[in-house]
Amino acid sequence: MTLIAPAPPHIDRDNLLDRTERSTIDRQIRERLIAREDAALADAYRQHRDRVYRVALGILRRADLAEDVTQRVFVRLWQRPERFDPSRGTLGGFLQLDAHGRAVDLLRSERARVERELREHRLAPSSDGQVGIEEEVMRRISSERVRDALSALTDDQRTSIMLAFFEGHSYRKVAELLGQPEGTVKSRIRIGLARLKELLGEATPGLA
Repeated sequence: MTLIAPAPPHIDRDNLLDRTERSTIDRQIRERLIAREDAALADAYRQHRDRVYRVALGILRRADLAEDVTQRVFVRLWQRPERFDPSRGTLGGFLQLDAHGRAVDLLRSERARVERELREHRLAPSSDGQVGIEEEVMRRISSERVRDALSALTDDQRTSIMLAFFEGHSYRKVAELLGQPEGTVKSRIRIGLARLKELLGEATPGLA
């Protein structure tokens, strides 16, 4: 199997085909996959990648995770092409359904991981005896309201905060990963956290 690389957006021609043509193409791709023809996977990927990616992105709301699910879906197709039954629907529909299942599984796994880390985390009072904004955000990061607030930040702010608080990297490591000065990263995180506090307001008492 050749490595699948991210593909640029393309014209979705699936809707231009009638049901008979679509079924014929899907059956041919299935047969070629079973015969272990690399080009068949490339054809399936080119035809259906965009819609599979959109399904995953709609659930996960993170491009990196959606791309990961997209890769998994096509790897699974290559490993077990016989799972697709053309008599029960189109290949596009089959792949989108698989993407939905994989995305939901990954979302649950990510939430469980974050919640587990939060349970293990112990809040330490700041010098004035109050819980700091960073610790409070970490404690509440698993809530849907905070996740929605994160989407309102700039890409730079959101990425920096997620690397620092979701993945547990130090400011220095975040700076290295992003190729930015540490001071810049700290500033983005500080501004982003302040924005989160403003967005959450009284609905999140510890951040008000």
